[in-house]
Amino acid sequence: MNTMTYKGYTARIEFDERDNIFVGRVLGLRSIISFHGETVDELRQAMADAIDDFLADCKERGVKPEKPASGKLMLRVPPEVHGAALVAAQAAGKSLNQWATEVIQEAAHA
Repeated sequence: MNTMTYKGYTARIEFDERDNIFVGRVLGLRSIISFHGETVDELRQAMADAIDDFLADCKERGVKPEKPASGKLMLRVPPEVHGAALVAAQAAGKSLNQWATEVIQEAAHA
């Protein structure tokens, strides 16, 4: 997956062959923020403009802008998975939180 980042927001980038343009959509938000450009430079500028517009709109409305992630993650897993993860974390000499962070980070960057 091709991505682009601006001010902590990440967008998935695709190429639309039919219209011969790059299209981007910001990930991890309930709000839909999309943009496009014919060149990489246009695409970068369009993303910056879209994010800046989103932030300005939030400020104008007196609303705190959504962030892609808060850093808090709640998972519901079967008890046997929870137990196995706890054992793996303890065997590695880490808290479950530290261990899970590392595992998720590795998977996200694979």
